[in-house]
Parts: sequence; structure tokens; C-alpha cells
Amino acid sequence: MKLAVIGATGWIGSHITSEAIARGHQVNALVRDASKVTQDNVTVTEFDLTKDDIATAAAGSDVVIAAIGGRALGNHEIVANTAKQLLNALAGTGTRILWVGGAGSLEVAPGVTLVSSPDFPAEYKAEAIAQGEALDVFRASAADTAWTFVSPAAVIYPGESEGPYRVGGDSFFTDANGESKISVTDYAKAMLDEAQSAAHLNQRISIAY
Repeated sequence: MKLAVIGATGWIGSHITSEAIARGHQVNALVRDASKVTQDNVTVTEFDLTKDDIATAAAGSDVVIAAIGGRALGNHEIVANTAKQLLNALAGTGTRILWVGGAGSLEVAPGVTLVSSPDFPAEYKAEAIAQGEALDVFRASAADTAWTFVSPAAVIYPGESEGPYRVGGDSFFTDANGESKISVTDYAKAMLDEAQSAAHLNQRISIAY
């Protein structure tokens, strides 16, 4: 497959890129600074979300994987704006979108999101709300662009694969110890599994042990 990865030099994006390369896919890393791409066997395209045309940068790709956030610069509006940009720009091309989402919009009870919980960490709230807004954009879109919004567990952490993961939907779920967690390596595996299978088109899935 031909994959374009937006944010390929970020923490999650770089793991997704490495997993895609390991599986033998053709990867086009869409990044602001080409010098930060450290993997071999990858095409690098300098790309700025605020200036450049995604349809041109990702031309010929089967899937665009977007791993972006606004925490570093405090510009959280870029998250929902990018979702709109991708949906519209890729309409009619047959290119799918896989979106690195957040856990905050998962439901802990019907109609009650994790981010609205009293003990949700304040430092991550703006980012979680922004990801929830992006999910709303995907769900409301009339474009014919196929998408999958992939929420990680509440805790995503550095580490190697720990074995099988579970795929859920909109409901927040935990393991036998009451923990919601996934290693970044297994999250990347889940993302590539979905890229290859296209099993959950136009819906949100969640990944955790």
C-alpha cells in the first residue's frame, strides 16, 4: 500500500511510520522539517498544513494517516480544521483517512464523555476537547471520503508490544485490573492493521488491552 503520514516525526507518527515500513508499505512522510525524518526507505515531502495542498502532497496514496495536535503551539483549532481540510481535499480521490484521535471523547456512560469527568487531567483537557471536535467534523461530513477515527486508551505510553489488543467503539473500556492503557507500539500496530483491513469505515474505534 501507499501511505502518506502527516506528523511522521512526532512521537506517535514516527512509530506508525516505522511499523508501516516494517510491513513493506510505501511511506510518504509529510513533515514541516525533512531533516527530522530518521527512518530509511521512506519518501519525504516537506508539507505545511496551513499553506500546502494535501491532495497534491498525498497524490496516489491509498491512505492518509494524520497524527497531529495543537498542544505544542497552543493552536488547538488546527485539529478540527485539519479534519475538514482532509475530508474536502480528498473527496473523490478514493484515498482513505486514518486519524490518530484521543480518548477524551469516549463515553464512560451513555452521553457522558471521559473528558467531562471531574478527575480528567486539566493539562490534557484542551487537547481532548479539540479531538472531540474533530470527531464531530468527521461524523457530520457529507464528503465521500472514507475515514476511521482511532482513539487510543486513556494511557498511551512508550514501550514494546505487550501482545494482543482489543478493538472497541465509542465506549470507554478497561482491562481486568481496571486500567485503560496501550503501548505506542501496539497502537501503531492497530493503526496499520486497520489501514490494511479497512474494517471500520466511517466510524470511531478505540484501542486498548
